[in-house]
Amino acid sequence: MPTLTIHSAGPGLTLQDLGRPGWQAQGLSTGGAADRLALLEGAALLGGEPGDAVIEMMGFGGTFSVDEGTRIALTGAVMQADIDGDAIPHNATHFLPAGAKLTIRGAQKGVYGYLRLAGGIATDPIMDSRAAHLTAGIGHRLQAGNTLPLAADPDRMQVPRRLPPADRFSGGTIRIMPGPQTEFFSKQTQHTFCATIFHRSQSGNRQGIRLEHEGGTFATSGSLNHVSDLIVPGDIQMTGEGVPYVLLAECQTIGGYPRIGSVIPADLPKIAQAAPGTPLQFHFLTVAEADATAKSQETQLRTLIKMCQPMIRDPHYIADLLRYQLISGATPGDDLERP
Repeated sequence: MPTLTIHSAGPGLTLQDLGRPGWQAQGLSTGGAADRLALLEGAALLGGEPGDAVIEMMGFGGTFSVDEGTRIALTGAVMQADIDGDAIPHNATHFLPAGAKLTIRGAQKGVYGYLRLAGGIATDPIMDSRAAHLTAGIGHRLQAGNTLPLAADPDRMQVPRRLPPADRFSGGTIRIMPGPQTEFFSKQTQHTFCATIFHRSQSGNRQGIRLEHEGGTFATSGSLNHVSDLIVPGDIQMTGEGVPYVLLAECQTIGGYPRIGSVIPADLPKIAQAAPGTPLQFHFLTVAEADATAKSQETQLRTLIKMCQPMIRDPHYIADLLRYQLISGATPGDDLERP
């Protein structure tokens, strides 16, 4: 079985996939990739399954090699990367030869980058997932010296492809929908919340991020209390000090802090990829408007596949040129002479 070797690793490398849905009643949140859209982009580029395991890199990558050549793709945060010193672009497929060193450096845009290998990472699943869920004690951070088993590349000869860049790294307007406790906040508080420009705090991880702002805090009307209930990624919890937090993939399953609203799934990648200091402003949708933005995973993947384009490269810089069939056939040489 092919293997991937990690020669150096940044501090936030973990194995991730689409997580473990269906375990909330037992106290385990779904987890999985912080930016799920990045997994669909990788599947569209390489032709694999959306749920294939990838390496998630928070802020910084590492150095990797394989003992059997395979195609790769880098999605999510834009990170500087090269293969044996030759720079490779983001959101595109590349062939990583056996023994070559893939080096992925710091994120230029965004927070969470993803290294996807064409056959997928073939570690043993735990509860039907290969994802690390560190807050639940499942899996571990990847470190230098680790080796990971890979499934074989199903189509090594595929023409390299790319996806047009999708900018979800600059924050901006984030759409939210009302939730069970939205009406605990006065209309004026809701209006002020949406009129406020927040910035992503330095405090944050795969459980959630803190939002900073200038001005007063956000409190419920009349010091209302409520019983702890179900929470999900995207929920905006207001702490007792009136400071908002947006929950992410490894959030807890229940909570007692009131939620002013919830980020719609389509905009949650913008929250996950907001680097510290990124400006964020919220806009309420009605439930009907929020429902209209919902797209199934299958629909999103089909759309991304249609957006994929062949990658045009200068043959001078194609290190693996001899892998490709450059002659489609042979003729006797008299084609132009025949009637």
